[in-house]
Amino acid sequence: MAEQQQFYLLLGNLMSPDNNVRKQAEETYDTIPGQNKITFLLQAIRDASAAEEVKQMAAVLLRRLLSSSFEEIYPGLTLEMQTVIKTELLTSIQQETSPNIRKKVCDIAAELCRNLIDDDGNNQWPELLKFLFDSVNSDNVGLREAVISALLQTMEDQSNPRVQAHAAAALINFTEDCPKSLLIPYLDSLVQHLHVIMVAKLQELIQKGTKLVLEQVVTSIASVADTAEEKFVPYYDLFMPSLKHIVENAVQKELRLLRGKTIECISLIGLAVGKEKFMPDASAVMQLLLKTQTDFNDLEDDDPQISYMISAWARMCKILGKEFQQYLPVVMGPLMKTASIKPEVALLDTQDMENISEDDGWEFVNLGDQQSFGIKTAGLEEKATACQMLVCYAKELKEGFVEYTEQVVKLMVPLLNGVCLFMIISLTCARVRGPEYLTQMWHFMCDALIKSIGTEPDSDVLSEIMHSFAKCIELMGDGCLNNEHFEELGGILKGKLEEHFKNQELRQAKRQDEDYDEQVEETLQDEDENDVYILTKVSDILHSVFSSYKEKVLPWFEQLLQLIVQLICPNRPWADRQWGLCIFDDVVEHCSPCSFKYAEYFLQPMAQSLGDSSPEVRQAAAYGVGVMAQYGGERYRPFCTEAMPVLVRVIQAADSRSKENVNATENCISAVGKVMRFRPECVNVNEVLPHWLSWLPLNEDKEEAVHTFDFLCDLIESNNPIVLGPDNSNLPKIFLIIADGVANESVKTEDACSKRLANVIRQVQVSAGLWTQCVSTLNETQQKAIQDLLNTA
Repeated sequence: MAEQQQFYLLLGNLMSPDNNVRKQAEETYDTIPGQNKITFLLQAIRDASAAEEVKQMAAVLLRRLLSSSFEEIYPGLTLEMQTVIKTELLTSIQQETSPNIRKKVCDIAAELCRNLIDDDGNNQWPELLKFLFDSVNSDNVGLREAVISALLQTMEDQSNPRVQAHAAAALINFTEDCPKSLLIPYLDSLVQHLHVIMVAKLQELIQKGTKLVLEQVVTSIASVADTAEEKFVPYYDLFMPSLKHIVENAVQKELRLLRGKTIECISLIGLAVGKEKFMPDASAVMQLLLKTQTDFNDLEDDDPQISYMISAWARMCKILGKEFQQYLPVVMGPLMKTASIKPEVALLDTQDMENISEDDGWEFVNLGDQQSFGIKTAGLEEKATACQMLVCYAKELKEGFVEYTEQVVKLMVPLLNGVCLFMIISLTCARVRGPEYLTQMWHFMCDALIKSIGTEPDSDVLSEIMHSFAKCIELMGDGCLNNEHFEELGGILKGKLEEHFKNQELRQAKRQDEDYDEQVEETLQDEDENDVYILTKVSDILHSVFSSYKEKVLPWFEQLLQLIVQLICPNRPWADRQWGLCIFDDVVEHCSPCSFKYAEYFLQPMAQSLGDSSPEVRQAAAYGVGVMAQYGGERYRPFCTEAMPVLVRVIQAADSRSKENVNATENCISAVGKVMRFRPECVNVNEVLPHWLSWLPLNEDKEEAVHTFDFLCDLIESNNPIVLGPDNSNLPKIFLIIADGVANESVKTEDACSKRLANVIRQVQVSAGLWTQCVSTLNETQQKAIQDLLNTA
């Protein structure tokens, strides 16, 4: 402590106006060993009782030390000391209240980070990246400003292009994850900095041919525009001329990546600012893309421009809408060519493999017995992107795409590898040609889809196929599956569930093995996540079958019943119980009173699950109460009565609105509303209604929010005295609920209740005094939400 106080005195003397005092202090400071300097300087920065000028001087000296003497000091520190420095800096940035000190500590962190980037460009301080992500999304405005400011300052470090590129890359990550509302206050500063850097780097490209930083900056601009959306309109003219210039002139082979990223940037900006702003440039941009498209056959399979081009076309399709149809004859040929790429595969022995390197674009899977399966991956990413773009065109153009539907379906069906969403959209397109053509297309797909669910070994691909199959059944509806389909599907789903339980047992056995360690556990958890994801897709398929076939499908379902019951046993993992309950929720919702014959299997587990420690399980159980009240019929009445006090307890728990609990809580609130609305005999409505009103609106679960607003409209339209209050005294509260619902997009224009809510507001407008009273309690955002509702509903 005494040493630290002496150091503070030394820092004070370093700032002395007396030359002699200052010179002597500098000489003394120079004699202190580097490690001790770092320790004393860090303590000074972190000491809340130290004077601000002392802390400022300590911050300046520490940055100077890391800048001028990093190689002499830092590598010699113990790993523990290096960790302390990093931790102390990040803690100080979070806790420092002075903006000046915080800014200086950010500068130190930036300097340390710059020095910790190795010769290969790898960041040796990964914790900093996580901290920066958290900071940019933090509620602490000062912290966000300091971090963003430090990032921008680092990006302008012209003497260190690699550091600039890393800062730009970090900015891309931030803006991609940053909510729009947090980005907007810094948008002007961000954009102006990016423009200055882009202009400088464009000149550098012309004069020296260096392109690394410019590539990252172009992507940063695209990312900012993508997040800012219409707020980017004022900056459009600042960037578009330079970006078009790059696309027109960056034609050399070594600039292919830059050109591709610039094409991406232009299309993302166009999508962000909208058709009206982009249209004056749209024709010129389309001509640039068409020129590249014309030269498409000359591009190599691994040309980075291909995937950027294909994605850009899809964005242009979204911007132009139906007007894009005229370009289909130009883009479809190359797109189909890319989507049809067949990968080169080989079965090799060890000797053959010595002649092939993974750097040549090959990846290998060891098959044992000194053999490996190899696949050349060049072009595969472009193939996947092309397939996704075909989906986009079909989705955007609908009947405008119909002449390509059959050709593309015949390409897609044999692939079934992550592009199955096309099946759904192509069926939508096929409706234009009538029911016979639609049925023919579906039969062409259906057999292949079911067989693939039974045979596909890759879990990612399998989940995509299962998801698409479920969506197709929802689209086609009752009658789309014949008896053979049902028989085959039942056997496959039964096999998936049995495999799910078997895999869990195998993982538990592996946890008892003598070689079990953290690494093994990590692998087992990954396997478990994959299995659970497939379970969610089993649930999706059952949901689509129940919603399409209703109670007619129950005899078929009974072959799976005991396996679903097994999922909801109390000893099962929470994910099993969650999805098992979701399946029974579907049985109740879509099979109505007929579902009660299975009540013995799920009522007690559902009742116990309302108070489960897992929010996901609580949510599934609460949703079940709601559908029992709404659809289940008279025999579920005792259960609804018993569930009400449990639901209320969950809602009123102290942490019920925490991030991890809010969705479950909102499902409980919705369930209480459904019981009052559809089964009022199960509850004292007059007693519960004031509480229910105080819990509104629901901001996270948009689907359940609509149910609550529908019920609220019922209550208001029937002049319910409890909801309206004496002399309509509750109307300001109701206005607040409606305004927050609209502002949080819990109420959308297409929802039927939006017109009903707008009518409530219009009735209040008739009374000037009441209108003023209601509106005066709202903030600016809420008032705008009310006005938006009146304008659109």
